Amino acid sequence: MKIIKDQIGREITLKSVPKRIVSLVPSQTELLCDLALENELVGITKYCIHPFNLKSTKAIVGGTKKVDYEKIKELKPDFILCNKEENAYDMLPELEKIAPTYFSDVNTINDSIDLILHLGSILNRRTESDNLAHKIEFKLADFKQFIKDKPSRKVAYFIWANPWMVAGNDTYINEMLKLNKFENIYDSMSRYPKIVIDKIRWEGDPDVLIFSSEPYKFEDKHAMEIGSFTNRSITVFGDGEMFSWPGSRMLLAFDYFKELHKKLESHF
Repeated sequence: MKIIKDQIGREITLKSVPKRIVSLVPSQTELLCDLALENELVGITKYCIHPFNLKSTKAIVGGTKKVDYEKIKELKPDFILCNKEENAYDMLPELEKIAPTYFSDVNTINDSIDLILHLGSILNRRTESDNLAHKIEFKLADFKQFIKDKPSRKVAYFIWANPWMVAGNDTYINEMLKLNKFENIYDSMSRYPKIVIDKIRWEGDPDVLIFSSEPYKFEDKHAMEIGSFTNRSITVFGDGEMFSWPGSRMLLAFDYFKELHKKLESHF
């Protein structure tokens, strides 16, 4: 018997090291596999696309906001992994009836590394989690060296259209923007505010408009519509996984950011 705390401060009682895990978070599903826990993973969401083979080998229990509780129950999990941002908190009472449920809360790189190390400890994968954390810290230090002499650029990071929504403060995305020396013109707004696009010039007139690949599928027409309200913005269709997926995806993110900056340099 072991009592642990998740990242939102809830106490969870585990009878033993979990052996049947349901993950309701795509980035954390990927993380579990990179911690050599694919065999212990029994259930995932329809949005868990990495590694690509999981959808054909694991049970799909729904999405991130709505799940099939009976299907989860049939899987007999002994650990359910959720995230404060990805999953609806009102799911918790039903999930707790099925198995101990862990909620992560990741808004910074340190939060992500803490999660990796904590899951490694809980799930008996300390060696794997330590190695992963060290690799991320090494690549982070390398990227900070790369970015230190780059100029700051004002940006707006779009996640949705009609209504138009952007990433604001108190988000992991905003932390990634800061790391890249991107000054978020909506940094004064919390989380994911709705905005009026014809005011974008007066709210900061960004140098770069980033249209995330998820959760909304932006098209050229969206970029043209918003671009008409700015003076000089460069449009980027950004890889949302690199900006918003913490965990092992960070190993790929820093190289992606380097290439992004090289492309931007050709426009300025």
